[in-house]
Parts: sequence; C-alpha cells; structure tokens
Amino acid sequence: MGTASSVQADGEILVFAVVSEVPKDKARVSAKVSVNDIVSDMKLLASETILNNLIWKKLEICHAVRMEGHKVADGFQIVTVHVIDAGMLPMSLQSFAGDCLIKKAIEIAPLVD
Repeated sequence: MGTASSVQADGEILVFAVVSEVPKDKARVSAKVSVNDIVSDMKLLASETILNNLIWKKLEICHAVRMEGHKVADGFQIVTVHVIDAGMLPMSLQSFAGDCLIKKAIEIAPLVD
C-alpha cells in the first residue's frame, strides 16, 4: 500500500487509524494512528462539522478510518474522515485492528444477549 501518510497541497496529511477505546467523548477519541507507517497512540480531535457527520456519530471501538487533517499538540485535528475496511489499513495497523476485533467479539458481543 506504500506509505500511510502523504502531504496534501494545503498542508493536510493523510493518516489511518483504529479506534482503540470505547468513545465516551466524540470530540476526543483515543486511537492507534499510523503516520508514515509509524504507529502511535493519539487523540482524534473532531471539529463541529465532524461531530455532526453521521460516520462520526456511529463511531465504535475497533473502527478503521482514513483521515486527512493536521497534527497538533493535543493529537490529530480531523478535516475529513472515511470509515474503511480493516483490510485497507497499512500493515503497521492491521495486527492491532485484528486483535481489537477479536477482543471486541469475545468481551463485548456476549453482553448483547
């Protein structure tokens, strides 16, 4: 898939992420984020526009996303977001996404009954 980050014309960077915790505050979501194939824990910071996005409203733990935005001191400020299949993630995030989905199926799914 190549590098997981590229600089856009207006200074925005393309990153991939997997939501790592159940989102309690949708304005600040914890995630594993891949920037230039280097994975780190980061907060995804959503603007009012992103918060009103249906994709963001339905965001759950283990969801894989492709985003454009800016790295800031507090995390990653999102400009655009797209939910993607975990198979479309860079290799640097695929093992985390797989482990997350297995853990979610074992710990959370039995509670649904």
